[in-house]
Amino acid sequence: MQTAKQLSVSLVNKPGRLADMLAALNKGKVNFRALAVMDSDKRGTVRFVPDDIDAATSVLEKINIRHEAADVLLVEVPSQQGGFRKICEKLAAEHLNIDYAYCSFDAGSKTRGSVLAVIKVNDLAKAQRLLSLNGTTSRKRTMTFRRPVLSR
Repeated sequence: MQTAKQLSVSLVNKPGRLADMLAALNKGKVNFRALAVMDSDKRGTVRFVPDDIDAATSVLEKINIRHEAADVLLVEVPSQQGGFRKICEKLAAEHLNIDYAYCSFDAGSKTRGSVLAVIKVNDLAKAQRLLSLNGTTSRKRTMTFRRPVLSR
């Protein structure tokens, strides 16, 4: 688990606006760790975690697209049933509110088929401590017991 900078932009909800922005970012050699697009009638919101925040902001400024930066958590979701739910439950138990979340396949992960959750919370430092302490991304330890040796 780590923190990252996420950029949010608002685009007019018309054909080609998103493609134009993505083309400019591609030309600027900006890659994405995660990306989400949501519409709200006449405007759409694009949230993304770039691999290089400085390059991404530079490109957006050059093409006159306003943007907002936010700190978010990047959490590897265990590939088991209820993996994301368990993360949400841990945060809720400590009264941490999830403002929004979205997921991405993390191409940089060591685990094949890994899913990366991008989570915006009301207290980033507390959430980071909580998820680090509880080993959210680690597998459960299994205890092994030896059968007693019976002597005759």
